[in-house]
Amino acid sequence: PWQTAGIAAMEVGPALFFSLLIIAVSFLPIFALSGQEGKLFAPLAFTKTFAIAAAAILAITLVPVLMAWFIRGKIPVERKNPLNRVLARLYRPVIHSVLQAPWLVVIGAMLVAATLVYPWQRLGTQLMPPLEEGTLLYMPVAQNPAISYGESAALLQLTDRIIKTFPEVKTVFGEAGRAQTATDQSPISMFDTVVTLKQPDHWPAHISMNKLRDQLNQALQIPGLSNNWTQPIKGRVDMLTTGLQTPLGLKITGQNLATLNLLGQKVQAVLLKVSGTQTAYAARVTGGRYIVVHTDRAAAARYGVSVADVNRLVETAIGGKVLTTAVEGVQRFPVDLRYPRDRRQSLSALMDSRVAAPNGAQIPLAQLARVDMVNGPAMLTSDDSQLNSWVTIDLKPGTSIGTYVARAKRMLAHQVHLPPGYTINWVGEYQSMHRANQRLQIVVPMVLLLIALLLYLNFRNVVEVAIVLVTLPFSLVGGLWLVYVLHYKLSVAVVVGFIALAGVAVEFGVVMLLYLDQALQRRRARDALQNWHDLQLAIIEGSMLRLRPLAMTFTLVVVGLLPIMLSEGTGADMMKRIAAPIIGGMLSATLLALLVIPALYALWQRRRLRSQ
Repeated sequence: PWQTAGIAAMEVGPALFFSLLIIAVSFLPIFALSGQEGKLFAPLAFTKTFAIAAAAILAITLVPVLMAWFIRGKIPVERKNPLNRVLARLYRPVIHSVLQAPWLVVIGAMLVAATLVYPWQRLGTQLMPPLEEGTLLYMPVAQNPAISYGESAALLQLTDRIIKTFPEVKTVFGEAGRAQTATDQSPISMFDTVVTLKQPDHWPAHISMNKLRDQLNQALQIPGLSNNWTQPIKGRVDMLTTGLQTPLGLKITGQNLATLNLLGQKVQAVLLKVSGTQTAYAARVTGGRYIVVHTDRAAAARYGVSVADVNRLVETAIGGKVLTTAVEGVQRFPVDLRYPRDRRQSLSALMDSRVAAPNGAQIPLAQLARVDMVNGPAMLTSDDSQLNSWVTIDLKPGTSIGTYVARAKRMLAHQVHLPPGYTINWVGEYQSMHRANQRLQIVVPMVLLLIALLLYLNFRNVVEVAIVLVTLPFSLVGGLWLVYVLHYKLSVAVVVGFIALAGVAVEFGVVMLLYLDQALQRRRARDALQNWHDLQLAIIEGSMLRLRPLAMTFTLVVVGLLPIMLSEGTGADMMKRIAAPIIGGMLSATLLALLVIPALYALWQRRRLRSQ
């Protein structure tokens, strides 16, 4: 047994080692990703790489020893297994037909690979598929930045009531403005409404998440409000990474606020005409309203009142001043002193406010200062020492970000002319997609060269390396078509699935060529490789030996991934997009190993046979 195990290990060990090593190398592009996509998929890549590296080492060290220890007695012949007999009976006439016309098989494979153009042009692109959180975040923005607190509260209550009428909605909780924290920059014109949904089992029939969002958006077409829909976790991540409350937006940079405001309005008008836009809103960088108190120093001096006394009134009564802190257990609550809201928002009430003079007299503020209501910027935002204005874009469900941005760029280039010193940049998911694409365009060719080098070290033959690499696109056919049929977009998750599929397809090719080479060597050793007929018999022998392990691999991979495709829990959408290319591609990869590679191998060896 030790000698037999050693011979078997010498035959298949190097091929299996290099195959597993190539699978590990194929995951290198994932390590080049950064941002959200890098943090999400790096653990998967590390786990897969370490597992494959360990499997490659064990395949040539521990496994042969275990085989010699535990495989004893008479080993059953493969043809006695009923499943093997069925597979052989089905495959034998097929491989005979392939070898009768190998050129037709190769041409047919090329035509099938050419069909990739159709789904590729229609897939659409996105950074990552949405993770359904079971909750919606409705974030409308009032187009008037000088909206009052009362009007803001009325709009918030109105939207909450409309949302609650939908049977799919469990609870609604909305807020306007910002929390008492420096990390929240939301103005009073921006609302946050968390819409908690019931379980999908309790929804009316034929209602999906996208359709529900569509219906909610149609019901909330309120004049003066620009709607934005996202999810709580996703929305917070978007705001932390880009500053936008939507996955996609534009940043207009320049020096003059009035010009930025005008450009934002023009860009908004153009984007609303672009197919796929649900809402587009340009932030009103002007239009804010401010109360300015100008102290009349001469008038104040007549009453013995200082400018500091006037400022103290403004600071305390209008802005609010913390007098003390209430303690309740481990909690601390600041106690503020200031005028009620209706008094703070009335110019006449503010002008009637009293300032205490040194002699005890209460002097109206109107006699000490001039109180004006002036216009100004609603909120200043800057980046790289440049003022900027943001345009948020909410796309219709199912819209491809890559396709949408391409259309929008063309329309903006023709209809919006930028003054000197002003720029427009796309931010959000498109920016991350562009960054990921740039990195993959550099890393993927380098990885392919490394895979080619590993294949050459295994085969020591350029032609066999070329056979594996040239036929690799054919193995992706099934995966790409399944992704297209399922209406998935080309995202980082789908790319990860194709990377895993490519590794498995290369392994199929390497091991198939190993079996074919060994079959030829056995016939050559018996001096039974003299003509085309002998070559066909050798290829049939090698292909038949590879049939059972290939069928086992196919079954294990597909059956193992089917539960993912049937799952519906949180995170299932992401995992389905990784599994779909592998499941669909396993069929084309199997056909590649069983039909196309034997046909190419036969053509190559026939040419060598003729030249001898």
